[in-house]
Amino acid sequence: MKQLTSRSREAMKKAKLTRRQFIGTAAAAAAFTIVPRHVLGGPGFVAPSEKVNIAIIGAGGQGLTNVKSLFNEADAQVVAVCDVADKTDLRGFYYGCFAGRQPVKAAVEEHYSKKTPNFKCAEYEDFRVMLKKEKSIDAILCATPDHAHAIVAITAMKMGKHVYCEKPLAHSVWETRQVAKVAKETGVATQMGNYGHSGEGPRQTCEWIWDGAIGAVREVHAWSDTGKWATTPGRPKETPPVPEGFNWEMWLGPRASRPYHPSYAPYNWRGWWAFGTGAIGDMACHNMDPAVWALKLENPISVEATATRLDDEITSPDGIYNYRFGPRGDMPAVKLTWYDGGRRPATPKGLDPNDPKQRLGDGGNGIVFIGDKGIITCAGWAGMPRLLPLSLHTEYKRPEKTLPRSKGHHADWIAACKGGKPASGNFEYSARLTELVLLGNVALRSKKMLMWDGVNMKASHAPEADQFLKEQYRKGWEIG
Repeated sequence: MKQLTSRSREAMKKAKLTRRQFIGTAAAAAAFTIVPRHVLGGPGFVAPSEKVNIAIIGAGGQGLTNVKSLFNEADAQVVAVCDVADKTDLRGFYYGCFAGRQPVKAAVEEHYSKKTPNFKCAEYEDFRVMLKKEKSIDAILCATPDHAHAIVAITAMKMGKHVYCEKPLAHSVWETRQVAKVAKETGVATQMGNYGHSGEGPRQTCEWIWDGAIGAVREVHAWSDTGKWATTPGRPKETPPVPEGFNWEMWLGPRASRPYHPSYAPYNWRGWWAFGTGAIGDMACHNMDPAVWALKLENPISVEATATRLDDEITSPDGIYNYRFGPRGDMPAVKLTWYDGGRRPATPKGLDPNDPKQRLGDGGNGIVFIGDKGIITCAGWAGMPRLLPLSLHTEYKRPEKTLPRSKGHHADWIAACKGGKPASGNFEYSARLTELVLLGNVALRSKKMLMWDGVNMKASHAPEADQFLKEQYRKGWEIG
């Protein structure tokens, strides 16, 4: 074997040293370049192997309902709760329970402690403070009253958080457009809380209509019997004390200060223009949804609305809202009418209103499409479609399923948070639906037919509408 010279031995020694130095330097570099997971995948990134950490903003009855749904999602975990009330007694109202920060926090900790002993859920009164302090939050679920939806959703999205927001998406047309704009700019995963949109019903309705099951649709009627949250015109004159543990000024949020009254909160806020959007805002995002989706409705030509009573403070107890849309592709012009507060459409010609098999909708909610060859009707909350007359329902050959089916309204959003495809009720779609719904209230409060210029968000020849398209905001709560 050839003997190594002193020079060659020295060269090998230097090579080994250089290699060790390189490895050490590389390791050190790696140690100093480890970054949080959300940075690796961009804003809002959640690794497929990890749970989505969710904060609940608005822990009232609907907030608690959403939390219980999230308990069923293995890929989701509620880590924080925010509400302006320590505890809210809803036993005398629809939800029939206690809600608020403390009850919801307790429910969250009880659920997760079964697998993670001593699990702790953070609690906050101000969602802005929570979002700044709780760095582990990946997403938020907003279940506040309507008037806070936009400010909560936009604030969270601008911080890179995925957002699920209860319906309606916002309180005004302008707010709705701002929410959609920020969602598009940030690219976060979004979903509106009209859970029927993820069901089988609206998908079948779309597929049947697109298949020509009832021919061209030129008339649609949708309705809900809800709507009597406030009945006395004007603001309350009494000024009772604010309940202990309830931050009234924080609850008002973007609205101008006014004295507390139980008529506003915790439950009947839907009946006040300052905070809610009436029956149409509550239920049309459910019951009108099949029409907006199936008929590809966007900007109407005109909107007109009437009610038996109109007040500057409380929403109307009933109303009829007429929307007219021009042709869309191969679809003809169509008139869509919404009814609430117990009003509903007349039975179409040829149907027996006393025959339960020919009923329209179901109970106090529903939608009916009137086509050239027949009728499709669905129960409320975007329920399953039925064909009328009964002979058509029996003879019609159902088309192949073409729309993707949902794994669940919350499940689809969670999957989108983890990099999956957008949920079908994402803000691009739900903003369009919400805007149509809220335009009805603009027409009602303006007391004029709106000739709608959707591109410019303007009601031609109706300057009265401007004040209802965009509202005034309290200092510090502006949306920008």
